[in-house]
Amino acid sequence: MFTGIVAAVGKIASVQPLGDIADAGVRLEIDAGGLPLEDVALGDSIALNGACMTVTAKTASGFSVDVSRESLDCTVGLDAVGPVNLEKALTLAERLGGHLVSGHVDGIGAVQKFEPIGESWELVVLAPRELAKYLAYKGSVVVNGVSLTVNWVEDVADGCRFSINLIPHTIEVTTLRHLAVGRRVNLEIDLIARYVERMLSLPK
Repeated sequence: MFTGIVAAVGKIASVQPLGDIADAGVRLEIDAGGLPLEDVALGDSIALNGACMTVTAKTASGFSVDVSRESLDCTVGLDAVGPVNLEKALTLAERLGGHLVSGHVDGIGAVQKFEPIGESWELVVLAPRELAKYLAYKGSVVVNGVSLTVNWVEDVADGCRFSINLIPHTIEVTTLRHLAVGRRVNLEIDLIARYVERMLSLPK
């Protein structure tokens, strides 16, 4: 489990295919940036842009993860060199500053607006239609591993648009500052909304 509070911005330093076949996964070597690794062991979970991955190797300044083709097909930003949001798995002794996050990407959204408004930025994302029922005003959503609050929701013909206000601190300490119109992002819906939908869908 995670909180959606980014601990550091790292970098995918290299992407190496795990086989010669077309549907092979990849091995990522991650430069951990400012993420402390002293308490990280092989087998531990670290979220990369909101996707939970298992540490398979570790160095003084980084770590490696193996990403299956299925995971690559369900996410964005894990198949090329570039910056990534990093968060270590939650421990029971930590504050829950964001919300409960599983690290399982539910869908891929597309940025429709990313503009400064006063001292903040407005981010508008088009989510897939199947995620619309989980998005609500003042509800929680994860975008590229960052726990955020929904400001408004609008159902449209090709999905569901939602808006988020990004404060300067969030822009400064995450990779969201690199977003632009048309950029795709990893989305995870609120864990509680998932269970509520399941309970309501069961026959009485």
